[in-house]
Amino acid sequence: SEALSQSLLVLRELNRRESRNKLTKYSPYAKQKEFHRNGAIYNERLFMAGNQLGKTLAGGAEVAIHLTGLYPDWWEGLVFNEPPLLWASGVTSETTRDNPQRVLLGNPAMEEAWGTGWIPGDSITNTTRALGVANLLDNIQVKHVNGTSQVSFKAYEKGREKWQGPTVDMVWFDEEPPPDIYSEGKTRTNARGVHTMITATPLKGMSEVIRMFMSDD
Repeated sequence: SEALSQSLLVLRELNRRESRNKLTKYSPYAKQKEFHRNGAIYNERLFMAGNQLGKTLAGGAEVAIHLTGLYPDWWEGLVFNEPPLLWASGVTSETTRDNPQRVLLGNPAMEEAWGTGWIPGDSITNTTRALGVANLLDNIQVKHVNGTSQVSFKAYEKGREKWQGPTVDMVWFDEEPPPDIYSEGKTRTNARGVHTMITATPLKGMSEVIRMFMSDD
């Protein structure tokens, strides 16, 4: 009937809108919440856990919250009052696309799905594709409550030289970076107080970067 068809259309539209606004549904478990809270206390953070335990999801949710400036009522972590410039990074261009970019934007291979990640679809104002890797973006521009923010994507494999240059507000390392990349990424934030976060499974054991966070000093 016409009434049933109309109801299905309404339901489909509601589902579409909900899929493009998942950030409002983010409800972190205790360790994720502690990780976020520590951003107001520590300039450098490590969320270390096993696979599939929500590390990348937590990192992506925090980046999306900063990009939009839509801090939830429960938020006790770091706050940027002005639209931030953020970097999100991974080991290779492909893993950066398949992890940080995917959780922020949605399925990289389906442009119609862009906006179903942590960044609300209606908040995305522009995307710029990277060269050389299919479906990899160079950056995403986002509507912030006080203007326009941006997240750019980086890969460790590109080497330290590609990490030099601009000043940014925070760097998110998804999986453990080499010491020189971590140092260079941290340097990018020096002018704005140093803000870095790592979400990683310690596949290399007690490496130099992990050891920095584990020592009593």
